[in-house]
Amino acid sequence: MTDRLAPDYTEARRRFLAAAEVAGAAVTSHPNPEAVGPDGEQLAVDVARIGPADARSVLVVVSGTHGVEGFAGSALQTRWLTGPTVEVRPGLALVFVHALNPYGFAWVKRTNEDNVDLNRNFVDFADPPANPDYAELAPLLVPDRWDEATRQTSTEALLAEAGRRGFDETQRIISGGQYDHQVGVFYGGTAPVWSHRWLRDHAPGLVGPAGRVGVIDLHTGLGPWGHGELIVTPGRDHPIAERARRWWGDVRSMVDGDSVSAELSGDWLNVVEELWPAAEVTAVCLEYGTVDEVSVLQALRGEAWLFGESRRLGHEPGPGDDGEAPGPAIRAQVRAAFADDDPAWLDAIRPRFDEVMVAAIDQLAG
Repeated sequence: MTDRLAPDYTEARRRFLAAAEVAGAAVTSHPNPEAVGPDGEQLAVDVARIGPADARSVLVVVSGTHGVEGFAGSALQTRWLTGPTVEVRPGLALVFVHALNPYGFAWVKRTNEDNVDLNRNFVDFADPPANPDYAELAPLLVPDRWDEATRQTSTEALLAEAGRRGFDETQRIISGGQYDHQVGVFYGGTAPVWSHRWLRDHAPGLVGPAGRVGVIDLHTGLGPWGHGELIVTPGRDHPIAERARRWWGDVRSMVDGDSVSAELSGDWLNVVEELWPAAEVTAVCLEYGTVDEVSVLQALRGEAWLFGESRRLGHEPGPGDDGEAPGPAIRAQVRAAFADDDPAWLDAIRPRFDEVMVAAIDQLAG
């Protein structure tokens, strides 16, 4: 089956809601009162549930934690709801959370309206994690200008820093999370953002009285093209990691250094046991590769620069010396880095999703 990712958030949401209706799912929509889309459209987290409210086991599948990554996650959720899916077993419910960060999805950003990375936002803001080395790289990561010459010189300087520090250490510094540079990459914010608050408020209702909960959080942007790596937040000896290996086999840990992801501060999977304290929770990130790491970082640098320049001007910057407006070009680069519009990529990622879903359902229904 070959088709395409939705062209925008509005169409992705329409497809998801239509699929949920066809599947007979119970749907609740939760608008974000703090933001709207590019055309003034409503932004919302939509939840579709199949199965009884008092299910003893629940599988929660989340898309759009990182906005633009929702294009792929939404397509996978929608296909599962409309395709030849595994029949829901007695005592099991499937809960699809569509567009956890609807602002980033609609505006083709990985972050939210304040440039906050939702997966760096689940920390104790009375004592946020320190990342002092980030300050040394900050002017290179997001320079004052975003013309071709500045991009080239700053990129060369970053590559030189990576050569000096080592790739793994540089990745840790850049992507691990930072809380001091709003006009920067992987910024965690200064307080819980709307999507964070929504998740904490609604988490109990997503699973009800279930004693066992599985979580699949869908992401893109790391790893080989089309490959889906399963990642857990804690180390391999943690019960969550041990259960995940029993469920799926090859599962990597960001803590143990065998994953495509660096160890993060503030990702929401790190607090699943707080969200559902009465349940046994097995939570993984399913990360699909798109383009190379440098291309991904370039897209994120452009996104952060555009946020800072728009905030400085009070509006999005107009055409530069070349007559082109930077906003559309940067958004196109971000989309290309996290949502491959080649139908072959969508075909490549689907079998892995089906495999992960079936294994989780088998375990939860067993």
